[in-house]
Amino acid sequence: MIRYDLKCADGHAFEAWFPSSADYDDQAERGLVMCSHCGSQKVEKALMAPRVPAKGNQTAEPMLSAGPNAEIEKKLAELRAEVEKSSDYVGDQFAVEARAMHVGDKEHRPIYGEATKDDAKSLVEDGVPVAPLPFIPRRNS
Repeated sequence: MIRYDLKCADGHAFEAWFPSSADYDDQAERGLVMCSHCGSQKVEKALMAPRVPAKGNQTAEPMLSAGPNAEIEKKLAELRAEVEKSSDYVGDQFAVEARAMHVGDKEHRPIYGEATKDDAKSLVEDGVPVAPLPFIPRRNS
């Protein structure tokens, strides 16, 4: 896993984890990387300092920050856990599944997954009740 510090066009700074740098590039190209503050897809990597391991007599940094965003990070982690526990991950079939439930071809159930920007726009235009998640789904959910 690799952690990137990211920044949107509006100046919001946030971090995200990816399985590899190629996965980040792929998701960014497909419009799946969004600002966790405003939802903007105009996101780029911010300058990062390398992570240096702690000496044997020191403790390592906690995974969540202790700064002003700590509460937000905690709430996002709780939301992710709830979504993953109570919904079915449908991957890149999200638009197909959501549309099928909307028109009555499939039974309604809570789902989450990934959609292209064009597919998401089409779903909204057609009145399918969808909303973006403030995190990127894990690939193996």
